[in-house]
Amino acid sequence: MSQPSSTTQPRRFPLLQPILVGLAFVAVNVICYWLLTREPAQAWLADLGSYSYVGGFLITLLGNATVIVPVPYLAVIMAIATQVEYPLLLIIAGAFGSVLGESVAFFVGRSGRGVVEDTPLYQWIQKQMRHPWRAFLVMFGFAAPPNPAFDVVGLSAGALGLPYWLFFTAVFLGRIIRIGLFVVAALPATSLV
Repeated sequence: MSQPSSTTQPRRFPLLQPILVGLAFVAVNVICYWLLTREPAQAWLADLGSYSYVGGFLITLLGNATVIVPVPYLAVIMAIATQVEYPLLLIIAGAFGSVLGESVAFFVGRSGRGVVEDTPLYQWIQKQMRHPWRAFLVMFGFAAPPNPAFDVVGLSAGALGLPYWLFFTAVFLGRIIRIGLFVVAALPATSLV
């Protein structure tokens, strides 16, 4: 007598995928740190301002895609802001790079739902993320000011299966405010008139 075949097989190693994603994420961060602390990389970061808008996009992408290694992208954005002709384009390019970098946390959350430790902040964020408008406001509110807690928001948004367009829009608008404030702070008062 044969046993009935089941269409769903139990996963043998349910934590393997989140562990592999986490290890890949750590490896990328370690490689970025190693490359950025080398002498030529420091010169490359200084020369990034000559690329202006593309440099702003790249540094915010890198700065927000890495969690373990802090990249001082806001300082680089401020340096680039003094060299560009159209600061608004720098703000948009920086916000776009920033949201794409933060998308790493979103997709890590989507692939491994148990990545974040269960803390009161995480529980509160998850409760708010269950309602689309509150989710938008929470993501926007955490994306605008510089804070390390945004990764929890990105992971939660991915783990709860929120639509990527909602994540992208809220974070993009929040990052326009964040980067805009730093660009405006770097510009001389005469260029704002």
